[in-house]
Amino acid sequence: MRPLISTTDLAAALAGPAAGRPVVLDVRWRLAGPPGAESYREGHVPGAVFVDLDRALAAEPGEGGRHPLPAPADLQRDLRAAGVRTGHPVVAYDDADGSVAARAWWLLRWAGHEEVAVLDGGYAAWSAEGHPVSTEQADPEPGDIEVRPGAMPVLDADEAAALARDGLLLDARATPRYAGETEPVDPRAGHIPGAVNAPFSGHIADNGRWHAPAELAARFADLGLRPGEPVGAYCGSGVTASSVVLALELAGHPGAGLYAGSWSHWSRNPDRPAATGPLPG
Repeated sequence: MRPLISTTDLAAALAGPAAGRPVVLDVRWRLAGPPGAESYREGHVPGAVFVDLDRALAAEPGEGGRHPLPAPADLQRDLRAAGVRTGHPVVAYDDADGSVAARAWWLLRWAGHEEVAVLDGGYAAWSAEGHPVSTEQADPEPGDIEVRPGAMPVLDADEAAALARDGLLLDARATPRYAGETEPVDPRAGHIPGAVNAPFSGHIADNGRWHAPAELAARFADLGLRPGEPVGAYCGSGVTASSVVLALELAGHPGAGLYAGSWSHWSRNPDRPAATGPLPG
């Protein structure tokens, strides 16, 4: 399954035979609120199941960062409750820049579930195009997915530091945070030494859809990525960096590593260095 699905293709799939309809996950979330569950109740893709980032797509914040990876057993429980079945397609969407949907995509891929895609343009495109919406709460049949973690590479802090030195480590945060000019959330400002700034907002066009693969490939080439070079990504807490991994796959660079703890994990340890300012060139 390709990483992205269009609103037209999703609408066609949902109008088809029940046995072939994808499980649709509404993962709307905002750092400053309002809660995504409220938006879900106001209207969602028909049949979509609301899945909360903080409760289902991450473990409790702590030493591992603000959005650590969930325990496999917990993720399996929550995905089964959402109706996710082995070998059955899943589509995730949010209503912003696609980064939270990309987190769901990445987690399912990490869990060994390949049949998953992000809705291109998200809920905004779906509703703007006049596709049907519903306020009915979904009550899916329990799924049977078996979570087998490890299908997508995960970086720890030491591996991220090594990649920044010997390959290409992309920092998905906005430039002021990368440069250390501001840090509104995490313990210290700055970035992992050697990391290259690649704001996740650069993956999305003005119309809210993802850039074409050729445009993404050109962007990563401009950032210094060479064919076959090891590459990985991090952000504040491992959410928006998932969109970098997805964009890399679209651009023809599959299998990028994700530093799941990201800056919220790195910056907790005062012994880890923090660079500031943009890299030269």
